[in-house]
Amino acid sequence: MQIDLGAVRYCADEIRAGAWRAGPGLSDNACAALDFMQAWLCGGAAFEVRTSGSTGAPKPIWLTREQMEASARATGAALGLAPHHVALVALPAHYIAGRMMLVRGCVLDLDMCLVEPAGDPFAGLADDAQIDFAAFVPLQLQSLLDIALIASSDSCFPEETARSLRYRRLLDGMAAILVGGGPVSATLEARIGQLAAPVYHTYGMTETATHVALRRMNGSSADGRFVPLPGVVLGSDARGCLHIRGPMTGGATVQTNDQVEIYPDGTFVWLGRWDNVINSGGVKVQVEQVEAAAARVAAEQPELGLARRRFFVAGLPDDRLGQEVVMVVEGLPLDDDPEVHLLRALGQKLPRYHAPRRLLYLPAFADTATGKIDRRQSMASFHQP
Repeated sequence: MQIDLGAVRYCADEIRAGAWRAGPGLSDNACAALDFMQAWLCGGAAFEVRTSGSTGAPKPIWLTREQMEASARATGAALGLAPHHVALVALPAHYIAGRMMLVRGCVLDLDMCLVEPAGDPFAGLADDAQIDFAAFVPLQLQSLLDIALIASSDSCFPEETARSLRYRRLLDGMAAILVGGGPVSATLEARIGQLAAPVYHTYGMTETATHVALRRMNGSSADGRFVPLPGVVLGSDARGCLHIRGPMTGGATVQTNDQVEIYPDGTFVWLGRWDNVINSGGVKVQVEQVEAAAARVAAEQPELGLARRRFFVAGLPDDRLGQEVVMVVEGLPLDDDPEVHLLRALGQKLPRYHAPRRLLYLPAFADTATGKIDRRQSMASFHQP
């Protein structure tokens, strides 16, 4: 096992000894990664991580070494990862997703390439780089596909074509790609379908040491259902919300607020969060289902101007309905005609009271430290008296 930071490379013994502290100056993210790896390689028994804050205030959580090891081994078995496969670590080392990439490297004896957690994780890689395994948030994978798929354009300049082909080679050459940390839009999923490498959508959380289930998104094995990792036992409560037990939970049952449909074979479909329900005129509206319909409209009718924009659905107080369903779009307002057509298209896709009644706009969304949309903070301006 070794970790490559671009300008310098360290093996396990050098990391245990803290060799990087006397080396060249490193970024905060690189230092955080090496600090964590030193603690891990020196036998640390428990590790504090913070939740991302996407569904509530960030909070510290302690995970045992055994939980994290179990998660890493289950992922390795599910994806067929082998010693000295090269893992790209492109997620923040302060949070669980980035840390578990480091744990997988240590436990599975992977070689790691650490890059800054940026929108384009391939930007600083050498032309002859080879990556076998990577995990991205949806925005990162979207950015990479924007470049990787441009070579098919007739207007592409030669240097753009070369870069596009290199990115496509990197993506298609991987043994497995994980994408998680947020919903995957219909547009992004369709583009993922063009890749040769197997791509998996993850389901999990900090409390479960990242993912406990995977959903194949491309190829002949593509499916809409999540498949639990080995040793994971699932169930649901009276609300239809998932609970999880397995080696990565330390044998304890973790209750979630995620509403799911569990099938007899143990696979499941994620429906949305129980606490993301809008009560509009007495009708319970599941936010994620409205967002999924909006994503389909955006993909099917790109002329409406929503396909390349971030958006989310929320409820605002309404004197008559109790709560009004609205869609919040990032960036400048759409022109009147596209906005009217978009609202009409959503009304045709969704049942009565489920479709957004109007669009609201913000110049830029607030984001959590892990790059997810901070819905509460973004909505704060609309709740001011």
